[in-house]
Amino acid sequence: MDEEYDVIVLGTGLTECILSGIMSVNGKKVLHMDRNPYYGGESSSITPLEELYKRFSLPDSPPESMGRGRDWNVDLIPKFLMANGQLVKMLLYTEVTRYLDFKVVEGSFVYKGGKIYKVPSTETEALASNLMGMFEKRRFRKFLVFVANFDENDPKTFEGVDPKTTKMRDVYKKFDLGQDVIDFTGHALALYRTDDYLDVPCLETINRIKLYSESLARYGKSPYLYPLYGLGELPQGFARLSAIYGGTYMLNKPVDEIVMEGGHVVGVKSEGEVARCKQLICDPSYVPDRVRKAGQVIRVICILSHPIKNTNDANSCQIIIPQNQVNRNSDIYVCMISYAHNVAAQGKYIAIVSTTVETSEPEAEIQPALELLEPIDQKFVAISDLYEPTDDGSDSQVFASRSYDATTHFETTCNDIKDIYKRMTGSDFDFENMKRKQNDVFGEDEQ
Repeated sequence: MDEEYDVIVLGTGLTECILSGIMSVNGKKVLHMDRNPYYGGESSSITPLEELYKRFSLPDSPPESMGRGRDWNVDLIPKFLMANGQLVKMLLYTEVTRYLDFKVVEGSFVYKGGKIYKVPSTETEALASNLMGMFEKRRFRKFLVFVANFDENDPKTFEGVDPKTTKMRDVYKKFDLGQDVIDFTGHALALYRTDDYLDVPCLETINRIKLYSESLARYGKSPYLYPLYGLGELPQGFARLSAIYGGTYMLNKPVDEIVMEGGHVVGVKSEGEVARCKQLICDPSYVPDRVRKAGQVIRVICILSHPIKNTNDANSCQIIIPQNQVNRNSDIYVCMISYAHNVAAQGKYIAIVSTTVETSEPEAEIQPALELLEPIDQKFVAISDLYEPTDDGSDSQVFASRSYDATTHFETTCNDIKDIYKRMTGSDFDFENMKRKQNDVFGEDEQ
């Protein structure tokens, strides 16, 4: 271990594994350590089921009705992948897809007035949807056509909207969309967790709705994908990538000290040895003095023996409860997967509820979501602090990642990855460049 590395990475969460993979592909000498005996850190999938019971300090072991313990892989952090989003691009360009199989999530639903409705995934569904009335549908259709044709580089497509100055609130007004449709568009299509977006220029919202419809267009049922055997497969896939390019991995390795000289990192001390490095990437748990608490997330893992009511018996789905439907500032999300994804015993479903904590009684905040899931066989409640780095790492060369937030997909995680990459290398992360480097090693695609 007494060697010199370009980059040392601490923690094998998804952010860390993707960065370690990218740095290795870029020709850096990488050492990747984790104090845990398993991959994934905060973003791991727990197996067998007995281990989950232990982790949440439940006094009993799982009842026999839960089936075989090793048939379970339970994610600690629930998220889906946008089919056309940044993480899928990273997976495709780095060819980590060769280690993984994905299924399309069967439907996305939105909560309105105590009931759940399918988020329309085609024009036909939109016209048949009970979410809006007849005339509203026509206006909504006009709005969607406007978004689909919108091109920020072609003013002819603007229809009087200036992407850099017109607020999203005014775009809705222009198309005369009512409050329910605005809720559903902002929260179930653009996937904002709060309503702050209404008062900023509309370009980002338009791009988010485009991402949603392009992702949807790829597979038709919903814009989301989920890997068989759980999200814990993702960090492992990128760890393999790093290893192919010469990265060194050490699990179960305690980190005694991050060694600093003159204000910047020079190495990591573990079990009496020091591995030297020029740069360090880590999750917040390794550098408590370099991060600050930025809020809390509550996540409740629920084991069910039935699909969720009114979802057409889907074996996977997402439900979004927009904040003003339940008098909150941020949305509540439900991600549901099941035995069809090799993450639960036959006939069992896992629904994970999550939201940003706003009061001193987080469990009461998610009650509306839990009511949709009844009856629940077993609940596991986790309240986690969210951390963000206090400095950009330019002096110390220590780059801490952000905690995984309450969003239901990986777009914010990818933004953090691109942000850390830029601070470390001084240049923007370039998907196309990754692709070219891959072709140098694996040859061109056969297609």
